Amino acid sequence: MDDRLLASSTGAAARGGTSSRMSARAEPASAALLGVGRAAYIVGPLYDWAFFLLPPLVALAAGALIAGTPFADARFRLHGEKVTWAGLFIGTLIHGHLAAVLLRSHGNADIFRRHRLRFLVAPVALFAAMMLSMWAVACVSVLVVFWDVYHSALQTFGLGRIYDARAGNAPALGRRLDLWLNLVLYAGPILGGATMLLHFQSFDAFEGVGPAFFTAVPALMTSSHRVLSWAVIAAGTSYLLYYALAYRAICRRGYRVSFPKVWLLVSTGLCSIYTWGFNPWGQAFFIMNLFHAVQYLALVWWSEGGRLRRRLRLDALRAGTPIAVAVFLGGVLVYGVWAELAPADDRALWSITQTVALMHFWYDGFIWSVTRKQV
Repeated sequence: MDDRLLASSTGAAARGGTSSRMSARAEPASAALLGVGRAAYIVGPLYDWAFFLLPPLVALAAGALIAGTPFADARFRLHGEKVTWAGLFIGTLIHGHLAAVLLRSHGNADIFRRHRLRFLVAPVALFAAMMLSMWAVACVSVLVVFWDVYHSALQTFGLGRIYDARAGNAPALGRRLDLWLNLVLYAGPILGGATMLLHFQSFDAFEGVGPAFFTAVPALMTSSHRVLSWAVIAAGTSYLLYYALAYRAICRRGYRVSFPKVWLLVSTGLCSIYTWGFNPWGQAFFIMNLFHAVQYLALVWWSEGGRLRRRLRLDALRAGTPIAVAVFLGGVLVYGVWAELAPADDRALWSITQTVALMHFWYDGFIWSVTRKQV
């Protein structure tokens, strides 16, 4: 998800017309400057704080609370697999949010019509490649891990760009600065922190199918981890200083600071550094994936929930919205449970789950468009 998500603000601003501009002028100057009025939010203050802005800190607290408890550590057998409740919960949520993209890509007629070939041919071709080639299986195993890192960083980037546009800033203003900041804050702690090896172990998938170079990557990264950590700290610190000075210069040219964006970037960055970098409770994957999935599900519901409610013919019912929410969450979570419990040694089932994951990452790159006002 990238700055194309700005459509959610650009389109809304266009629909708001004169009334939006009048309400903005009615706000106190200080509120407008800091972007704290209602117009500064994507959906509204309550929704945004509940589902976009507070989840990183809430997830961090949740990770601390479950650490060392039976919920996180006690293993039991389910469908022949040893699992924990924490692992089952976060695995279900991860797979479920990956499938939620289908409500946008295939459930939105306008989006589907625009990208029909990609939506129909690409997943079939990818699945077939994994079924026919172990090279494809190995490549996908690594690609899913590292594309997920990039995709997660860009989700925060996209939300931040929306908040910037809500504050009245030009869509391109500070774009490159924000893009690199989010990559530094998300990928940096992974490369230099305690969870680095857990990510690079995905290269073990090349055992038996690829040259020794690929399977040697985890050991190479481990041996150079100390140097890499200091390089990340030095580069990251330098970039943060450059970012602050660059935005100071932009502010002098009329840039309006968005408080929700600042909160989002600071809270997510600190959570990422502390969690990926140090993994103090051994719950890094739980914490980071928890808030990422919550944010994404909330975004998809806001964008597509009304369309789903109309398709289910629930508009006339007083409980129409809660029913539609239940259908949406129930559907993605049912898939999530199935995907989490699918046997890893069943090549066909594994290939389906990886196809859904890669399509989620890829689709998000073009189904949220600013210029086409698709959100």
